[in-house]
Amino acid sequence: MVHKAEIRLWSTNISSLNYVVDQIRSIIKKTGVRMSGPIPLPTKRLVVPTLRLPHGEGSKKWDKWELRIHKRLIIVDADERVMRQIMRVRVPEDVYIEIKLK
Repeated sequence: MVHKAEIRLWSTNISSLNYVVDQIRSIIKKTGVRMSGPIPLPTKRLVVPTLRLPHGEGSKKWDKWELRIHKRLIIVDADERVMRQIMRVRVPEDVYIEIKLK
């Protein structure tokens, strides 16, 4: 029975997210383990409206600040050797990883 590992990655910076995904993909290609993904999951948008300071009389003015959270999913056959190499990948501070074994 082959165990599977689900690797979920998310970040607000898409370039650093793609950098980590490329590192994981290269490790998996070198070892020859089956891989599915990276599957792009829906991007979450957090919009925060803020009231601008009023300058005299008139209507209210609003600024909208937006934060986008980009997500990827990689499904890998969980080989012990591959998982150890994936755990050693250098991850920037703004990228978060969650690994589930099934």
